[in-house]
Amino acid sequence: MKLAEALAERGELVQRTEHLKVRILANSRHQEGESPAEDAGQLLSDLDGALDRLEVLIRRINRTNSAAQVRDGTVTDALAHRDVLRIKHKVITAAADAASGRERERYGPRQLRSELTYISALPVSELRVSADDLATKIRRIDLEIQSVNWEYDLIEE
Repeated sequence: MKLAEALAERGELVQRTEHLKVRILANSRHQEGESPAEDAGQLLSDLDGALDRLEVLIRRINRTNSAAQVRDGTVTDALAHRDVLRIKHKVITAAADAASGRERERYGPRQLRSELTYISALPVSELRVSADDLATKIRRIDLEIQSVNWEYDLIEE
C-alpha cells in the first residue's frame, strides 16, 4: 500500500469514527417500551474496530513519514515546515487585515470630524505580498509531499 492510499484510508476512518459517535449518541437512550433504531453496544464495538485500525495506520504513516525523503529532509520535516508557514501566513494575513482597517469597515467611514482617525502601523501592501509568497511556498511543499506520498510504500509494523 502506498503512503497516499494509507492517508486516504485514515481520512475515511476518521470520518467513520465521527459518524459512529453520532449514531452511538443518538441510540444511547430510548424511551421505555420503545427500542432504539440501532444497537448502541454494537456501534461501540464497531467504533473499537475502526479505532484499532486507525491507530495501526497512524503509527505506520508516522514511521513512513519519518523515513520518506523529500528535499533535504523527511516528510515529517516538510510537514513541520509547512505547518509553521501556515501559522505565519495566518498571522500576516490577519495583521494586514487589521492594519488596513478591514475590521472597522463594517461601521463605515467617519460620520463626524470629531471622530478619531486611524493610521496603519504596518505596511499593508508589503504584508499582502509576503502572505502571497507564503501561500505559494505552502502550495509547493504540499505538492512535493503529495508526490512523495505516491512514491513510498507504507512501512510495515
